[in-house]
Amino acid sequence: MSKDSIQDVVKKSLEKYFRDLGEQQPSNVYEMMVFTVEKPILEAVMARAGGNQSHAADMLGINRNTLRKKLQQHGLI
Repeated sequence: MSKDSIQDVVKKSLEKYFRDLGEQQPSNVYEMMVFTVEKPILEAVMARAGGNQSHAADMLGINRNTLRKKLQQHGLI
């Protein structure tokens, strides 16, 4: 899947979310989207890294401690 097709999926999901809200005002959309997308990213990268957090952190371009915090937030460790 290319970067463009991932962006298309996100855009379509947001459009559906806004349609489903109807007249309700959306709130915290950015935080909701990041949290929603973050877990499958972490799961896929951790699987690719064979569970090695240092390697996964390198793949993600983040600090290992940051990765560990995010894994805990998502109940992945």
